[in-house]
Amino acid sequence: MRSFLTLGAAAVALAIAAPALAQTTSPTAPAQDPAAAAPAQDSTTAPTGTPAPTAGTATATATAPVTAGQPVKDNTGATIGTVAEVKPDASGKTMAAIKMDDKTFAVDVANLAVRDGATLINASKAEIEGMLGGAKKQ
Repeated sequence: MRSFLTLGAAAVALAIAAPALAQTTSPTAPAQDPAAAAPAQDSTTAPTGTPAPTAGTATATATAPVTAGQPVKDNTGATIGTVAEVKPDASGKTMAAIKMDDKTFAVDVANLAVRDGATLINASKAEIEGMLGGAKKQ
């Protein structure tokens, strides 16, 4: 009986210690280039300063700036317009003027992303039209 208790106590001790013994330290992974890592995602700001709905996401590429002439894609991946110009506003923020159909609106470049040569905006065309007050009836 005594050996059975000793054996049981040893089994319990091994069961408790086994996870700690099984842990090994893996070599540290090499540091990633910050430009290759996906930055935090941001919502788009409407011309009135109200945040746009965040139904989709856009991932920015730190090395590709927003420039005039780039196509603009919404959060569904559809091309909705072009970047007409990029310039600072009165407060010094860099703003992109986006031409969509017959409308032009400004968005802070910090709220846009660039991927595969296109500027990405984190809202659908319908959401943008609704914010601009020209939503089409469907």
